[in-house]
Amino acid sequence: MMDFPPVPARDARLVLIVDDVPDNLAMLHDALDAAGYMVLVATNGEAALACAAQALPDIVLLDAMMPGMDGFEVTRRLKADARTAPIPIIFMTGLTETEHLIAALAAGGVDYVTKPIKPAEVLARMGVHLGTARRARAQQQQAVQARSALDAFGHASLTVRIADGRVLWQTPLARELLRRHFGIDGLRAVLPADVLAWVQRQQATLALHAEPPRWTLDQGQGSLVLRLHPPSPEADEGELLLVMREESDLAVRETLRQGFGITGKEAEVLYWLAQGKINRDIADIVSCSPATVKKHLERIYAKLGVETRTAAAAMAMARLPA
Repeated sequence: MMDFPPVPARDARLVLIVDDVPDNLAMLHDALDAAGYMVLVATNGEAALACAAQALPDIVLLDAMMPGMDGFEVTRRLKADARTAPIPIIFMTGLTETEHLIAALAAGGVDYVTKPIKPAEVLARMGVHLGTARRARAQQQQAVQARSALDAFGHASLTVRIADGRVLWQTPLARELLRRHFGIDGLRAVLPADVLAWVQRQQATLALHAEPPRWTLDQGQGSLVLRLHPPSPEADEGELLLVMREESDLAVRETLRQGFGITGKEAEVLYWLAQGKINRDIADIVSCSPATVKKHLERIYAKLGVETRTAAAAMAMARLPA
């Protein structure tokens, strides 16, 4: 297996140049190095695929015509791998016929430069595509983080395909709720027929709703509330975001436990405190002594950074779903 230089910190701009002509590699390497880029090189398609998979460069400059595996095939393979698919690829080609340029873009390239290579032109085009790719990655990361953060508040989100109800993406809590309430598990699972029918009915009028359409299902283990949202920016056409929330005492206590980083028993005590119960009542409910409840409350106050039961109850109420 080939050895490649260590992967730099992700704030560095890492470029992979692929060309079977050493003079081309040397010229571009020197120009990019002088411009502040970190540069990797490969002289054939197989080496390019291995290097890209290991180093995950920010951008690839790829010769279209090489012996063996050409640049078109290299691009198709990079785009078929989820890890390397987002990397922008700029073709370097001496071919100016329209059919070749169309083939480069069809394979997955974002741009092309013609030979003989002009370093200033390459740098300018790279700057544009690096900025676009960086913004796209940031938006996607923010969207994933925002949806995953819903788990801490007892909300579970998943992306579904409207046509057949197939689950394309889900948070950990969504996976658990699907398994518990519907007996389905894993990515590529399909929503139950009645849920899919509701999604399809609501999808046609989604833009007309002032609030996300809501459906409450009584599953015998507490109610499961479904809310349908427009697709996130990175979702493909024909997909919708479905947010689920379990409405039960158990789910609420789990929300408190995750949200405040407290133990399960502390979450139970805090839940009943938020319901206005006094220590004696809480002790009866959770089957312990009032003194034990007091000790739990002392630890809860310390973890929440408050000094009174009123402040703790207020924080709990603010965290709980309406």
